[in-house]
Amino acid sequence: MAGVGSDSGASAETTYRSARVPLLLPTWLMIGVFLVLPVALMAVYSFLTKEMRGGVIWDFSLAAYDQFFVHRGLFGDEPPTLEWTYISVFGRSIIQAAIATVLCLLIGFPTAWFIATRPPETRGVWLFLVTVPYWVNLLIRTVSLRFLIRENGPLNDALMGAGVISEPLALINTDFAVQLGLFYSYLPFMVLPIYAAVERYNFTWSEAAADLYATRWVTLREIVLPIVRPGIVAGCLLVFIPSLGAFLAPNLLGGAKNFMIGSLIEEQFKKSLGNWPFGAAVSMILMSLVLILLMIYARSAARQEAR
Repeated sequence: MAGVGSDSGASAETTYRSARVPLLLPTWLMIGVFLVLPVALMAVYSFLTKEMRGGVIWDFSLAAYDQFFVHRGLFGDEPPTLEWTYISVFGRSIIQAAIATVLCLLIGFPTAWFIATRPPETRGVWLFLVTVPYWVNLLIRTVSLRFLIRENGPLNDALMGAGVISEPLALINTDFAVQLGLFYSYLPFMVLPIYAAVERYNFTWSEAAADLYATRWVTLREIVLPIVRPGIVAGCLLVFIPSLGAFLAPNLLGGAKNFMIGSLIEEQFKKSLGNWPFGAAVSMILMSLVLILLMIYARSAARQEAR
């Protein structure tokens, strides 16, 4: 009987191994067509030459990358200097994305903890309330937020009616508006991974810490956070990366003074006279930055697991 079971297990394993390629083929095709191919095309376009009337000339060069990093004057005849205009846009985007991530974490962690500590039969309702606004298109939600915080919008009207302010607050076209837009757009991306981590947390460990006279802060710092850390890191990545390349919130809520890298890329492809190679080059630089951050995190996580 043992031999029969062993042969059956080996046979099933051989069957699965032989069927692995045809089973994975649809996934490989989807990844190849909708991920690898577009990225490869973007990489190729970043090395092409801009055509004066729009589009590209199939003449390979580094002009797009040179335009991003080097300033040579209006007519290109001045000594090369570092191009701070686009670098500052990158810096502003990183700062805005980092602030949005911190805000989402400050609100998302207590929210996820609250939902995970509710009775099991009511958790679905709370998750539904968190996610239901995001069934609406992001563009519609961002325009609605702009309507809400404009000078003659409901928010200012309510504050003035309550006597809190005497004149409307100028919130549109400010860093605050961009932060509010990013926070509103990506908060569930922080809540859901943390909720999944907290739901698996064994609360008897907190009870044991309390029995040993540990304060709530010590319990949070020494027990809870290390255990739910994977969910926190996942949420931070899911918020930071799309915030870094966002363009709807900066365009509709921030204006020209709060230009971000996503807006810069969009401008290069939106108009017929846009600079496609430059837009592709900026996209590749952004993707390289994200990949570097992910590699740093992966190496750090691997080192911690090794310890």
